[in-house]
Amino acid sequence: MKKILIIEDEAIIAEEIKYIIESLGHEVIGIIMNGDKAINLLPSINADLILLDIQIKGSVSGIELAHLIRKKYHTPFVFLTAFSDAGTLEKVKETLPYGYIVKPFDETDIKVAIELALYKFSMETADIQFDKALVEKKFNITLSEREYGILKFFREGLSYQDVADKLFLSINTVKSYQKRLYQIFEVNSKVELIKKIG
Repeated sequence: MKKILIIEDEAIIAEEIKYIIESLGHEVIGIIMNGDKAINLLPSINADLILLDIQIKGSVSGIELAHLIRKKYHTPFVFLTAFSDAGTLEKVKETLPYGYIVKPFDETDIKVAIELALYKFSMETADIQFDKALVEKKFNITLSEREYGILKFFREGLSYQDVADKLFLSINTVKSYQKRLYQIFEVNSKVELIKKIG
């Protein structure tokens, strides 16, 4: 269950979205109907995802809010809008949203947008957490760039052949690096290695 914030100034639409989100098993932690109020409340709201209307009441637009959310709060957001013209889309693209729902929408539109946004954000976060320096610090080890690269590919589920192809190595060389990684991380199998590094 994820905590989802709705920023939408049309009460009927906001309630409809709330109903859909709750029917999908998530929690709506608030409905904000004004851009200025959103700015004041965002610091105290811990949301996993924000559904954000582009045209919202107040002196702050949904686009401006999106820039703030990305820069300051690092929370994924999906735009809700009745506007899909080229000008609006250009402004939207600059904010790097995790999704875009055009009104009128149905339950499937909301479900797909939420699932894709949460998945995309989790993948980005996982990549940030699996940084070479962080791995070395966590396990108090030193990895060569090649060892780290192979470790990362193993974590992504690539086969020996895939890793070999990507790094222009032979399968035997990949397996030699694998043995070295087993020693470094004190494990006996690929499954143990992936489980340990998380």
